Amino acid sequence: MVSKGSSPSLLEALSSDFLACKICLEQLHTPKTLPCLHTYCQDCLAQLAICGQVRCPECRETVPVPSEGVAAFKTNFFVNGLLDLVKARAPGDLHSGKPACALCPLVGGKSSGGPATARCLDCADDLCQACADGHRCSRQTHSHRVVDLVGYRAGWYDEEARERQASHCPQHPGEALCFLCQPCSQLLCRDCRLGPHLDHPCLPLAEAVRARKPGLEELLAGVDSNLVELEATRVAEKEALAQLREQAASVGTQVEEAAERILKSLLAQKQEVLGQLRAHVEAAEEATRERLAKIESQEQVAKAAAAFARRVLSLGLEAEILSLEGAITQRLRQLQGSPWTPRSAHCVLPQLELHPGLLDKNCHLFRLSFEKKEQAPKASEKGSTGTQGEDETPSQGEDEAKAGKQSGGQPVSKAGASNPKEDKAQTPQEDEEVQIERGGRLKKKKFKGRCKSISRESSPILRPNLEGSGLLPKPVFSWSFPTRMPGDKRSPRITGLCPFGPQEILVADEQNRALKRFSLNGDYKGTVPVPEGCSPCSVAALQSAVAFSANARLYLVNPEGDVQWRRSLSLAQSSHAVAAMPCGDRVAVSVAGHVEVYKKDGSLATRFIPGGKASRGQRALVFLTTSLQGNFVGSDWQQNSVVVCDGLGQVIWEYKGPGLHGCQPGSVSVDKKGYIFLTLREVNKVVILDPKGSLLGDFLTAYHGLEKPRVTTMVDGRYLVVSLSNGTIHVFRVRSPDS
Repeated sequence: MVSKGSSPSLLEALSSDFLACKICLEQLHTPKTLPCLHTYCQDCLAQLAICGQVRCPECRETVPVPSEGVAAFKTNFFVNGLLDLVKARAPGDLHSGKPACALCPLVGGKSSGGPATARCLDCADDLCQACADGHRCSRQTHSHRVVDLVGYRAGWYDEEARERQASHCPQHPGEALCFLCQPCSQLLCRDCRLGPHLDHPCLPLAEAVRARKPGLEELLAGVDSNLVELEATRVAEKEALAQLREQAASVGTQVEEAAERILKSLLAQKQEVLGQLRAHVEAAEEATRERLAKIESQEQVAKAAAAFARRVLSLGLEAEILSLEGAITQRLRQLQGSPWTPRSAHCVLPQLELHPGLLDKNCHLFRLSFEKKEQAPKASEKGSTGTQGEDETPSQGEDEAKAGKQSGGQPVSKAGASNPKEDKAQTPQEDEEVQIERGGRLKKKKFKGRCKSISRESSPILRPNLEGSGLLPKPVFSWSFPTRMPGDKRSPRITGLCPFGPQEILVADEQNRALKRFSLNGDYKGTVPVPEGCSPCSVAALQSAVAFSANARLYLVNPEGDVQWRRSLSLAQSSHAVAAMPCGDRVAVSVAGHVEVYKKDGSLATRFIPGGKASRGQRALVFLTTSLQGNFVGSDWQQNSVVVCDGLGQVIWEYKGPGLHGCQPGSVSVDKKGYIFLTLREVNKVVILDPKGSLLGDFLTAYHGLEKPRVTTMVDGRYLVVSLSNGTIHVFRVRSPDS
């Protein structure tokens, strides 16, 4: 790669992909340069022209197309000159593969020239030995530079040939461009000079270059200076991002540790309070049992005495009653005078007192604040400003804590293990408030009271809890059904899913060699017939047609199973992912690291490598889908990433973060808002990435019944269909954050 400020060599320009079109990936043909200085084939630009505009595939700048068409864009004579050098190295005789003399047919009337051994750099002709000798002896050509053809083909004379190369006029073939019209800024040959530009002031090319080159070099120096600043800014941005990630990891660790401490303390408080409650109940039960025993004893004595007196009064004779009157009277008075309710304390009922913060909806366990990182003070300023900055931060944090209490938000404590002696004495326990203060530091503040609630959310990466804030799409379970039908000989192995009409899906069952149709609620609708012996792998539905891959071939069939066309695919890839374009009339298939797009008639529309030619052999897209914006989303098993690229293969973003849990990315689906749902089969999860490539968190887990998920698809942009390894299908409605 050429460093900034240095001039690239001719060999680098000829050997690099500088002469390749970034659209068709072939050598430039009729190169046209856009105002952004990117060069493409004229025909390729014509394909990109939409509504009188062309969007540059590399810098995304939109350029209006001239009224005369893309042919009116400036011709890149520089690239044309380099292409002439490259083409001159190719064999001249297509039949023999050996270069032939260019002068022999003109001199001797032969149909073809003899074998060429030399080349004239001035005439740009290959010459045989005889013509080369004669070329040196002619008055008009004796000063021409004739060199050995083998050395020329090896590139020994590229610099010299480039110096002698002339740019030819497109209006007058064979005439070299030798003047610059100053008012028109147009290159002219001698014939053009004598035409409409006769009265215009013109300069020879060498003189015009000497006059204008310093201005260009000055502008180039300014751009180089900007590049240095941009490089420094880019490095600073990366360092700031690295520092942010490091600080986020530190703060996340602090939050986890604080949460663990608080949780342990809360559990200890829970056990202590429940123990006190059990002890109180047991003591009350024991006292109650003792009192009940006394009451029952007194009750039995009183009942026996009352029964005896009642029998004497009802059955005894007068003499008998009078003889026992004294004893009965004494006993009844004794029983009547004794206390009927034993002396005991009133029953004490337990009451739970909750911390006021639990009743406040604005109570937060942690408080995260942000501050803009100030530039480090200079050495001369550290002595005067360093101490002040350190003193200001804690006081600011205390003010915020006070403001939080006054507004009704109760700070949450980190409760320590309680002391029973202190509890019996009813001494308020001092707990610690845990706050994430500015700069990400953990601040502790003493306050009285307890908090008995904690919210803990695990996350694959350190990030704000979007699920709690309502910014994360959520699943709503809708249906679940098996895909095994009575006619199946084996357990289903679902390798492909796609929407098929309204509220319907098409299931590729590779094990039973069938394309099965189901409604979203599980009603079986039949099959789409496939050719005999085909085991459908991946499937996509087009307008009134179905495309699927099987046995290293791409098939297009109608709903009745009639084959419209088939295309052979690379055997280097065991499976080929298929996806329908949003327009519904094209199908994309991943083939050995690149993507091929076919029209409905079977012709190849385009072919690209995600990331361009530099990524050749470095991609393996095992799963593929498309978004409503026309972008491609794929799971790359070679890079272990999720890659999103546009229709020209330019990578928009690529995710390789820790949210993959070290797993190979699985099936991908995109909803109508651009959220990407990625399957991680090894950990039984479906995670969400936002349209910009940031991992938001988990969408589905084993909690939702996911067990070895295989492939997914999105129906109507709002139903996520997930197939499991056992052939079961779950359907979830994606509830958007703003619904």
